[in-house]
Amino acid sequence: MKAVGYKKSLPVDDADALIDFETAKPEPRGRDIRVAVKAISANPVDYKVRKRAAPPEGETKILGYDAAGIVDAVGPEVTLFKAGDEVFYAGSIQRQGTNSEFHLVDERIVGAKPKTLSFAQAAALPLTSITAWELLFDRLGAVPGRSVDPRTLLIVGGAGGVGSILIQLARRLTGLTVVATASRPESQKWCLDLGAHAVIDHSRPMKEQIEKLKLPPVALIASLTNTDQHYKALADIIAPQGKFGLIDDPRISTSVFSRARPSPFTGSRCLPALRSRHRT
Repeated sequence: MKAVGYKKSLPVDDADALIDFETAKPEPRGRDIRVAVKAISANPVDYKVRKRAAPPEGETKILGYDAAGIVDAVGPEVTLFKAGDEVFYAGSIQRQGTNSEFHLVDERIVGAKPKTLSFAQAAALPLTSITAWELLFDRLGAVPGRSVDPRTLLIVGGAGGVGSILIQLARRLTGLTVVATASRPESQKWCLDLGAHAVIDHSRPMKEQIEKLKLPPVALIASLTNTDQHYKALADIIAPQGKFGLIDDPRISTSVFSRARPSPFTGSRCLPALRSRHRT
């Protein structure tokens, strides 16, 4: 089968940074299903792995984690899918990737492809959706099903892949007030169309914009991009005992988010925020 991978971690403009090659079609065992891949999507994890993790000498690593396709064959212990089923999923970083004609994946991390989505649309969802879900509910501790939640969630970079999913999850499944940041008019409209209660411009001072909205306390912040540019402003916005989560790799110390609580008699503002880090 045909596949795309790399042998060495090389600059992206190097001719051998990614290579097309032929390899044997894998055979499913145990609870693996073999998927005839119809669509994949590229994510930051792909270039991070290619840049940072060279495969063993003489081997070729296949990149790719998101995929959608049709089950081609199943292992002897598979119970959830059969040949011909349409599926989508994010594969395991510990195995060969999805940038190939056929791919093995454990059935327990696979879902049935929504019938209303094309293969390309379905392949764009897994990693961004999983990241948004885990950040919102597992890391930031939002409560699904609560119709009223007297807190505000600030999403920095609301128009991106994770941000666009996070807005929708927060609006449909929680009672949080959802504020996104975006700088371009079309991105701001996109965030509002997705369900954000309000949008502020992260290229301008954010605290003043938040204060003018007169919203509930900003107790939850999801920083999805350019955290190194915004972290000082976010430290001034987050409410006491607030939670802060990020998914990018800022070249900063985030100790600003874990200041010791001062004496309550000084009138000083305290920011004992909890930092959660989720890597895709």
